[in-house]
Amino acid sequence: MNRQDLIDILRKLDRGDASIDETADSLTHLPFEDIGIACIDHHRALRQGVPEVIFGEHKTTEQLRTILSAMSARGGNILLTRVAAEKAKILADEFPQGEYDRTARTFVLEQKEIDITGRGTILVVCAGTSDLPVAREAAVTARLLGNRVEELVDVGVAGIHRLLSQGKKLTDAAVIIVVAGMEGALPSVIGGLVAVPVIAVPTSVGYGAAFGGVAALLGMLNSCASGVTVVNIDNGFGAAFAANRINTPSTTKADH
Repeated sequence: MNRQDLIDILRKLDRGDASIDETADSLTHLPFEDIGIACIDHHRALRQGVPEVIFGEHKTTEQLRTILSAMSARGGNILLTRVAAEKAKILADEFPQGEYDRTARTFVLEQKEIDITGRGTILVVCAGTSDLPVAREAAVTARLLGNRVEELVDVGVAGIHRLLSQGKKLTDAAVIIVVAGMEGALPSVIGGLVAVPVIAVPTSVGYGAAFGGVAALLGMLNSCASGVTVVNIDNGFGAAFAANRINTPSTTKADH
């Protein structure tokens, strides 16, 4: 439930279109619903403008099915991240309207039209094809949160001319998410070219001395380009959530 949903419920009560009991039933599961294996935070969209997202990794298929069933009953759009293909196949049998992105490892259950609330375009830039799963997770998340999204793939610093040929996309973006492994240099390069926020995502891609993404993380944290913010290793979701906050005028206010 978001702020507008709550206002609509209260307006129905005020007009006499709903009884006190009906209104109470509508609000029964605020602020959360205890389903035994989880306490679903139905209040989160009202507080933050974005509903709770299900982190699928390490959850069993039965746990995911139970949580998804409870959340889908509320009629909103639902995002599951880090979902293995074999789990997604089972979920799709029960929720055939769900869409699985094998690259991003996301399962999206879209039950209502996505409102585009972002002021501008979020550009997701991927240094190499090996970084694509993290970049695609960011793109899927940003779109579901109500943003226009464009993607640039395989434009890393080893062939910098590939990036420089995309100058218009870089300058037109409102926020840029840059996903890179190895030495993690790409965010610094882009940060020195644009005047918008750059969110850097280190990936665990790289040979031994990359230390599972730590080398890229430290390189990004030490960027000499101003305006570069860094999220955790492989955290495409976190980057998209932050970009949405930047790109959306207000996630908690509704029109009156």
